Amino acid sequence: MKNNPIGIFDSGIGGLTIVKEIIKALPFESIIYLGDTARVPYGPRSKEVIAKFAKELAQFLLKRDVKCLVVACNTISATSLEEIVKISPVPVIGVVEPTIEAAVKTIRGKKIGVIGTAGTINSGVYEDKIGKLNKSIKVSVGACPLFVPLAEEGLGNHKATKIIAEGYLRGLKKKKIDTLILGCTHYPVLAATIQQIMGKQVKLVDSAKPTAQKLKQLLTEKELVTENRSPEYRFFVTDAPEKVIEVAGRFFGKGLDGNLAKINLPTL
Repeated sequence: MKNNPIGIFDSGIGGLTIVKEIIKALPFESIIYLGDTARVPYGPRSKEVIAKFAKELAQFLLKRDVKCLVVACNTISATSLEEIVKISPVPVIGVVEPTIEAAVKTIRGKKIGVIGTAGTINSGVYEDKIGKLNKSIKVSVGACPLFVPLAEEGLGNHKATKIIAEGYLRGLKKKKIDTLILGCTHYPVLAATIQQIMGKQVKLVDSAKPTAQKLKQLLTEKELVTENRSPEYRFFVTDAPEKVIEVAGRFFGKGLDGNLAKINLPTL
């Protein structure tokens, strides 16, 4: 069990930002990644449909004897994490709680903004969990549904992206927030544009490093950390692997080294 791979899944390839940080934090761990590129984005879908899709992704990885599951998707973590925990015989972590903990620890004032998909924002999970940690913090949220396809298409620095981002972020700028949570694993690809619009005084917090550190803590506590082994990385998507290879470098920081395969998921 100790040397089994870590299973990581996302609605698309945004979760590769999480994979990148996990490799830094846990360099000897093997990883199996699954991105549901055929059905991305999940944000506009109902909670029931998101849960159904998420369980399909989780079961694909569980059949490959992973030692834990990382839900590298804010929308799934916000709406369906409990559904995954119920079907999983191995530990499960999402990205919402680690990110919130990191933001609350580093906040300079009392105003946090959160941007994410419609599914994540409509769940109210960030307001709820931040309020439980610190009731004095004011939370402002905004849905940015077009950010996911823009990131998936590699349009992080496109003029159209800046125009769209200015519209999405206008309300949060008026709130004079000092910390902004990027509540979607795709959004770090757009971080430079977001930072430019919000201003240098606003600290951006994304899911990658907090989630990687939370996973390291979990595996250490359960004595599941792999040591001194050559890791293996396998990447699966449900559609368009050629496009994924083209764009993946923006999320992962390097190529996928030919370890990418397209699969068909059995429906539940």
